[in-house]
Amino acid sequence: MNDRETAWNRLKWKLLKQRLGYTDEEMALFKSNARNEDVLDKGIELEKRKIIMQVVESRGCNSQHKTGDRFVFDGAGNLLTRENPEKICIYALSACTTMIFSSNELFYAGVNPNDMRFRRAGCFDVGVQCGGWGRIVIEMSMTEKTEV
Repeated sequence: MNDRETAWNRLKWKLLKQRLGYTDEEMALFKSNARNEDVLDKGIELEKRKIIMQVVESRGCNSQHKTGDRFVFDGAGNLLTRENPEKICIYALSACTTMIFSSNELFYAGVNPNDMRFRRAGCFDVGVQCGGWGRIVIEMSMTEKTEV
């Protein structure tokens, strides 16, 4: 490792410690898990991405989500509130959780998340035919920030 890489490594850990508010002991524990550094290093590229959850089917949705609506997250999975509908159903958001986690795991493993075999999920309401109210189906994609 050259001097520049060493300086970057020190700065990276210092900034992370400040961001997370870790004590020296917590930071040592964090650094002892090699996967954390791998995720941190790949996270730089992940920050150049957005995760889009697009409604591909909607019927009877009490929150009025329609086909074509999009829920936009940064690459790390944070909801970008200014880029989303004024309201989003909590049950639709809960369906996003596993999809976003899976897309990040694939990204960290070097696999394009858009190659995920099952990129669709739905709110847990079963729809009026099964005793519920409505149902939406969402589809996940990961894009470059500039593509959105």
